[in-house]
Amino acid sequence: MMRAILSEESLDPASLLAGFTARLPGTVGAVMSFLGLARANGSAGEVLDALVLEAHPTATLRSLDAIAADAVARFNLLAVEVVHRHGRIAPAEPIVWVAAAAAHRRAAFEACDQIMDRLKTEAVLWKREEGEQGRRWIEPTTADHEAAARWSTK
Repeated sequence: MMRAILSEESLDPASLLAGFTARLPGTVGAVMSFLGLARANGSAGEVLDALVLEAHPTATLRSLDAIAADAVARFNLLAVEVVHRHGRIAPAEPIVWVAAAAAHRRAAFEACDQIMDRLKTEAVLWKREEGEQGRRWIEPTTADHEAAARWSTK
C-alpha cells in the first residue's frame, strides 16, 4: 500500500496516523511516522510570517510518488504514506507527514529518514520564506544534500 498526497488543506496528524494504521495488513510489526512543522525563524534568525510552497499539480505529485515507491522497494515496506502541504503555511503548522510500516522497526525508521532526506532535496516544490525582511526563495542546503547523499552509499 503506497499513497502520496499533495494538500492545500492543513494536516491533522492524529487523523492521518489513525487512517494509515487502520488500512495496514496484519503482517505489520512497526509503524514510524514523522511530522515536519514550519519554523518561526529563517536561516539567518529572522522572524517569519509564513512559508509558501508552490507546487505543480502533476510534477510534484509524481515526485512524491517516486520517492515513496523507491522507499517501498528499498526497505521492503508493507505500506507508506507521504502527505505534503503546499500554499501558505504559518509557523508551527504541519508541512509534511510521512508514515512507513514494515515487519520490523529498523526498516520503518530508516524509510522515514530517507524519505525526508529525499523530499528536502528532490520533491518538485518551490519554497519561499516571508517575514520581517521581505520574501526570499530558499533552496536545499549543503547539509540537506549531504544527508540525502548518504543513502546512495548504503
